Amino acid sequence: MCTRSFFAIDYTANNLMKQYQVRNLNSGITFTVKEGESVLSAALRQGVMLPYSCKNGTCGSCKGQLESGEVHYPFHPPLALENSEIAQGKALFCQAAPSGDLVIQAREIEAVRDIQVRKMPARVIEKTLMAPDVMRIRLKLPSAQRLQFLAGQYLEILAPEGKRRAFSIASPPQSEDVVELHIRHVEGGGYTSWVFDELKVRDILRFEAPLGTFFVRNDRTERPLLMVGGGTGFAPLKSMIECLLSDGDKRPLHLFWGAATQAELYMHEQVKQWEHDNAHILYTSALSETSSSEAQDAFSGLVHEAVLDTYPDLSAFDIYISGPPAMVETGRTAFLDHGAEKRRIFFDSFEFGLDVPVRVLAKPH
Repeated sequence: MCTRSFFAIDYTANNLMKQYQVRNLNSGITFTVKEGESVLSAALRQGVMLPYSCKNGTCGSCKGQLESGEVHYPFHPPLALENSEIAQGKALFCQAAPSGDLVIQAREIEAVRDIQVRKMPARVIEKTLMAPDVMRIRLKLPSAQRLQFLAGQYLEILAPEGKRRAFSIASPPQSEDVVELHIRHVEGGGYTSWVFDELKVRDILRFEAPLGTFFVRNDRTERPLLMVGGGTGFAPLKSMIECLLSDGDKRPLHLFWGAATQAELYMHEQVKQWEHDNAHILYTSALSETSSSEAQDAFSGLVHEAVLDTYPDLSAFDIYISGPPAMVETGRTAFLDHGAEKRRIFFDSFEFGLDVPVRVLAKPH
């Protein structure tokens, strides 16, 4: 019903705009893309849940096969697409705009298919400094509204001048009326500076959610879980772990959390408590800039190195990675070299605003 209504309005307002048909051979579903619109944006708008993470062309989550038709990239070259892949007919659907009708092969995420993406207001009810550069924000939804999402997904705050800022949801889905965010102050990032310096308790924010395809797969497997986070990449993993605990899921789970210093592991004691209270949970911290006292209880090095030091053979694991793009890509590559199955690695590569310096995107954990 909603889809039919949308197309009626769309045709009236845009009857001169070209539209193209895209058919996904994997599911048989066909959807319409407006001229200049990306394949991914059009799919999500019509309830077709293609996989994605960063939405800015750096992570490759939305990569699929172009069986017929042509696409172009209006904004910038596809960073996560090699020339050899383009020659093989691969396309990056978060950036690709059709030049005509398309036939594609793309995986669809059934588990998020029926969750409605909505724009909602929320009131700031808590603002707590968790580390020198990490702020915990809790948002209270209106009394008549709830946010349905899968643990690991994110939201986009609707900032002034049409800008959007993406933040992972750190609270579990069971907490439907309060949403927790962990916001890192990024040098040169205008929005995070505003959050730290000007945002006040009782202020109203608007956001769109839920977004993303980073969530725990419950596909009747008992494969042990490795969760690997860098910095505030811990936030979606926290949501996942709290959801699994609430559901009574007893799959073996080992959390690796990496940062530069101990102070940046801003919920270290909470994680230690999970480990103490649950025999199936293990926790390893990794510090890339350790002092002798800190190194006693932490791995000295990068977080993906801590994983490989503990598990040289990763073929038996489902792996969830979250953090800066450089950390995610380095981890994925290393894990594949150590036997991990490509289809069993799931990741959330953080998207930074265009005002964030390039050096921040490249910082490992």
